[in-house]
Amino acid sequence: MNPVSRLGWAALSALSAAALAATGCGTPGAPLPPSLKLPDPVRDLAATRTGNQVSLTWTMPKKSTDKLLLKANLPVRVCRREDAGTCAPAAGPLLAPGSSGAFTDTLPPALASGPPRPLTYFIELNNRNGRSAGLSNAAVVLAGEAPAPVAGLAAQMRKEGVVLRWTPDGEKAAIRLHRKLLTPQPNAESAATPKPRQGLLAPPPEPLEQSLLVDSGAQSDQSAQSLDRALDKDIRFGQVYEYRAQRVARVTAGSQTLELAGELSAPVRVETVDIFPPAVPTGLAAVATAGENGAEPAIDLNWQPVTETDLAGYQVYRREAGGANGIWQRISPAQPFVAPAFHDNQVQPGHTYSYAVSAIDRGGHESARSAETEETMPNP
Repeated sequence: MNPVSRLGWAALSALSAAALAATGCGTPGAPLPPSLKLPDPVRDLAATRTGNQVSLTWTMPKKSTDKLLLKANLPVRVCRREDAGTCAPAAGPLLAPGSSGAFTDTLPPALASGPPRPLTYFIELNNRNGRSAGLSNAAVVLAGEAPAPVAGLAAQMRKEGVVLRWTPDGEKAAIRLHRKLLTPQPNAESAATPKPRQGLLAPPPEPLEQSLLVDSGAQSDQSAQSLDRALDKDIRFGQVYEYRAQRVARVTAGSQTLELAGELSAPVRVETVDIFPPAVPTGLAAVATAGENGAEPAIDLNWQPVTETDLAGYQVYRREAGGANGIWQRISPAQPFVAPAFHDNQVQPGHTYSYAVSAIDRGGHESARSAETEETMPNP
């Protein structure tokens, strides 16, 4: 082979080596460390205590600390710590990645007695080798003796709302009332059962569950309360509610106010049937107008409107002062009218008339008559 050929082969070999180096073909890179498959720590652990049981809830992570999707179920280790002591383990469940976690811990006698004091819960997720990326966020409840259960819970329907009563026992603990809406509510629209038309002032849907804290030193717009009773004003007629109650001791630990709740009482149910008439109209006034320019004489009535949401209208009653016609008679149409005013043109000059007004709701319940007013038609 001549020198030129040898030079060509050398150049070709150099070009091939450069191309291989550029593409990385045949050249092993630095080895990556194996994934430890450590689950991400839980960051939304929450805890509530009722009686001697503590309910924990959280969300299981979907990925490992290496941002890889977790596939196998994960063992959950639950532990609790009092003060600065060690985190005592409790049994935990085996859960799938991304699922909703829940665990109920029954307190041992030592933690369910004595004065209220902080008790902190953590959970830890381990890989198959028993290793973890650390504890979850802390969830704090109160250890100690829980308040006594509420006894004698009873409910009574009133026009103002539901009156709840219970047996007082001298404790200073507040009362937490839990209300559940039992009446089914439509959640879909169909041709067979069309959804009722909702106007601009239609009330929003009710939440299925609500709670009300009855504190001896607190009042609110939604409740009138004392040591042994409460008035739930935030109800709607035509619904069925279930109430339960529990005593709650409130303790301030640092900047946080914690609650130690007793067991829930037996439930009571209330059907909020509207059997109550609307408010009695007020401010009734009467003014006589003599017939002029061809107009007929009349007495015009007006009063303050009743503002209840289920008002259907008003009825007007009249009686003539003295004589045989001194009996109250309805002079308005059989169908209640909405406007808080009435024009009575069935009057005679020189006669004195007394008037009263009542209000009627959509259920046909009529209020008592208003305070009467009197007016005399002038003689021509």
